[in-house]
Amino acid sequence: MFELKKIVSSLLMPLPAMLIIGVVGLMFIMFTRKQKTGCFVVLFSFVGIFLIAFQPVTSRLLLPLERQYSAFFPVDETIDYVMVLGSGHVVDDKIPPTSELSRTGLMRLSEGIRIMRMYPGSKLILSGYAGGSDVSNARMMAKVALALGVTKSDIILLETARDTWEEARQAAAFVKLKKLVVVTSASHMKRALNEFYSAGLKPYPAPTNYLAQHNVDQAWAKYSPKAVYLEQTERYWHETLGLIWQSLRNWASNNDHKAGTASENKVSEGDV
Repeated sequence: MFELKKIVSSLLMPLPAMLIIGVVGLMFIMFTRKQKTGCFVVLFSFVGIFLIAFQPVTSRLLLPLERQYSAFFPVDETIDYVMVLGSGHVVDDKIPPTSELSRTGLMRLSEGIRIMRMYPGSKLILSGYAGGSDVSNARMMAKVALALGVTKSDIILLETARDTWEEARQAAAFVKLKKLVVVTSASHMKRALNEFYSAGLKPYPAPTNYLAQHNVDQAWAKYSPKAVYLEQTERYWHETLGLIWQSLRNWASNNDHKAGTASENKVSEGDV
């Protein structure tokens, strides 16, 4: 199920979806008599690709999602754990450890270390599975954290968590009632908190890796389609699909629970 979810979601991302639509249009042109329809479909694909890489569109989509939670500021409580949610990495001994982490992972980790150093005695929880490589994402982040001066005894690894649902439940097993800060990308924070709340935790949010900005004033940067703006659309759509999936999963789980409760009540009435 996990692999299927990843494959389907990757095909539904804006760029692959628009390319698939363009290929369908070309097939209409090449193999059918509906050439006008095919031209319209290809044009739709081109316009779509332009819009999903156009800053006035992409930032307007992503900005409200990223700004739901403010940056973390010190609180008047003792923080026991700072948890950094996993992201991508590569394994390559020929490049610096900081380059082995994805940009997203490095930003999350640096924010986690920054917050951890505000609270002496707190522990850094690093999560993330291997994802097909020989080293887990949690261990790769630990490698970078050690290089940046974090003590080994202050690091806790969750190396088997494949997604946020698993990360939240593994964290709940030992965090319990202690104070926790969760560090993740600003666009991912809402979905992450939903998972941690459902696992019985109430962490402080610490969003980072903000992508969308209002103040892009240079016309050549604002009105030229760019890969950095395409990334914003991808993040927005990825999180939107994630929230939809989360809602459907919770709805199905609640219905199963209600059905189970009703069945138990019927059995009890029959016993009486």
